[in-house]
Amino acid sequence: MERPDPLPSMLSQLEALAYRLNIDVRYELFAQEIEESKGGLLRLNDRYLIILNKRLPLKEQVDTLLKAIARFDIQGHYVRPALRELLEKAK
Repeated sequence: MERPDPLPSMLSQLEALAYRLNIDVRYELFAQEIEESKGGLLRLNDRYLIILNKRLPLKEQVDTLLKAIARFDIQGHYVRPALRELLEKAK
């Protein structure tokens, strides 16, 4: 039996964690000039925002979210152990 792809679940968990950390996550179609960019974390008017290139493969979206969220203190938030470990490695 084939195992289901863990990436969609991981992406959902990261989006939920970002929400609990008051970080907005947006998926945008990047202009051709910056199409190769993955996106990332930015601060806008006292709010954090992660913008991801909608065209990225799922793995790259997950990796970009991991790197951005790893910068925040997640103590006090329940995170599945496997995901917590990935966040620690992304620091």
